[in-house]
Amino acid sequence: MKKNLCYLCAWACCAASFSTLGKEKGPTYTDPVKAAEEVDFHLQGEYVGGGYGIQVVAWGHHEFTGSVFKGGLPGAGGAIGSYSDFKGAMEGKKAVLKHADGRALTLGDGTCVGSGTKDFSFSAKRAERRSPTLGQQAPEGAVVLFDGSGPGGFTGKLDGAYLCEGATTTASFKDFLLHIEFRLPFKPHSKPGSQDRGNSGIYIFNNYESQVLDSFGIKPEYNYCGSLYRFKTVDLNMCFPPLSWQSYDIVFTAPRFEGGKKVKNARITNRHNGVLIHDDVELPKGTGAGGGRPEKPEAQIFIQGHGNPVRYRNIWLKPL
Repeated sequence: MKKNLCYLCAWACCAASFSTLGKEKGPTYTDPVKAAEEVDFHLQGEYVGGGYGIQVVAWGHHEFTGSVFKGGLPGAGGAIGSYSDFKGAMEGKKAVLKHADGRALTLGDGTCVGSGTKDFSFSAKRAERRSPTLGQQAPEGAVVLFDGSGPGGFTGKLDGAYLCEGATTTASFKDFLLHIEFRLPFKPHSKPGSQDRGNSGIYIFNNYESQVLDSFGIKPEYNYCGSLYRFKTVDLNMCFPPLSWQSYDIVFTAPRFEGGKKVKNARITNRHNGVLIHDDVELPKGTGAGGGRPEKPEAQIFIQGHGNPVRYRNIWLKPL
């Protein structure tokens, strides 16, 4: 009984310390080379080995949370369980994350070592996943909206070969397949999942938002990455670590109108990093801020600007 109480006390102290984290904005990194100067950037991320997949999230100040999945990472065979059960910080040159039941994860030198019980003894290596649709070129009949050579089919600002948040297509569309690639900034001092951590979004017709946000490694909510903002959470959190290039492949069917009256709702399917997160979801009205706006049979696509430097590339659309 004493042993269990010790574990509970340790867990309560750890949880209390984490309640103060991630509240100040701190640094913002858009360049992986500069982000590499942060120790936290090297230790956060995904690890695979010993029959487990591990996601480690940086909270700033050299403190971390970890989620463990049996069988591999989410979207790659892992059984989805609880998120952020492991909490801890740097101890010397390594980070040690502890669970309330006595298990631990030790991070360092590109490895994650599990310990604490006989069944939880393994060594996993750092994994760098890549979306299977990353770099996919526009198929026949598609419209290239942005290829890095100029503004292309958008009004908005450029950052070298990348499109900045806050851009709008110059043309209107109806039904389509949209491929878009994005990179979230690394903001280690902002709370994971907060609206300050790499916030943007893909607004279809200024009505229906597919959220863009750094929600890597945490329990999905209806305003996190990939969600239909404040309408439906994702079926699976497929967000990669910040500063990784990611992809959305969105199939959208516009609402139908007859005599000025809507007779069919819009529908949307989305694959995040190649994995299905929304399967032909019906949209009875707009989502989030778009919920109160009149729906339209066709309109432009807007990449939301929300005070965070999110970058986009390789954007094409195939009318359907």
